[in-house]
Amino acid sequence: MIALIQRVSEARVEVDDAVVGSIEAGLLALVAVQPDDGEAQVQRLLERLLGYRVFADGEGRMNRSLADTGGGLLLVSQFTLAADTRSGTRPGFSTAAAPIEAERWFARLVELSTLRHPRVETGRFGAHMRIHLINDGPVTFWLEAR
Repeated sequence: MIALIQRVSEARVEVDDAVVGSIEAGLLALVAVQPDDGEAQVQRLLERLLGYRVFADGEGRMNRSLADTGGGLLLVSQFTLAADTRSGTRPGFSTAAAPIEAERWFARLVELSTLRHPRVETGRFGAHMRIHLINDGPVTFWLEAR
């Protein structure tokens, strides 16, 4: 699994002009599922999302995690992160999981996240989404769970 995380002061997802998920300060995570992903990758990615230290401590250093701050977590399915862009001028998507499998493992990530973290919101799997965010930093990282 892949997640592109952004530290945000706020973020929201709209589908058909309706807000389906929103958070205040926390992390926006764009998540892609790859063909061989399963429970182990879901567990590992969740550990990284909750434990990755990207929030400032009292001295302004990135020493605090989402679990430490209690900030919001906005999870958005984003299969294009898994695109094969090594050649040509058009991405290939054979490196992304099939939609049925991707939805299964993304839903599992959401399920486990809500059990472990108090403030979890999501986009809508497979929908055309408009994502609005205010990046706090900017602070953006690419996480992988293999």
